[in-house]
Amino acid sequence: MEEKEEKNTKEPLIHDFNKENLKSAFTPKVIALFLVVVIMGVLSGFIISGKTSNPLSSSKSGGVFNNSSSTSKGTIIGSDDTKTFKDIVEGVVKEGGVDGEGAFHLERPGGVSQNVYLTSSTVDLSKFIDKKIKVWGQTQKAQTAGWLMDVGRIEVL
Repeated sequence: MEEKEEKNTKEPLIHDFNKENLKSAFTPKVIALFLVVVIMGVLSGFIISGKTSNPLSSSKSGGVFNNSSSTSKGTIIGSDDTKTFKDIVEGVVKEGGVDGEGAFHLERPGGVSQNVYLTSSTVDLSKFIDKKIKVWGQTQKAQTAGWLMDVGRIEVL
């Protein structure tokens, strides 16, 4: 046992670090490498974002979020997802819903009983007031409205 005790006393368990011998982690090479990586990340993100398509884009109007107030005949705005928005109806857009259901409605031949009440989180329906349109949407459960639809796509007729 004496031999083991001698070895332990010769080598200290705790070593002092000499601050002069330590090198900084932020050397000019590391900083330059960091900047190159950040610049390459930003550039690649910019390039990738320009090549992906928005699922809510439109072929004729420039997309759902197009701020132009172009509502000329043939304009299509909204999603191309016809599986989700499979219900189709035509009529003239008017403001107002019924008993809190829908912010707008489509007037169709046959009177008030034929109105379709509309909501939409993807298309700004206020741009189409008093215009005849074709609507692709998804029928929603309603309490009062005869037909309540979530609009996903519009074509101006």
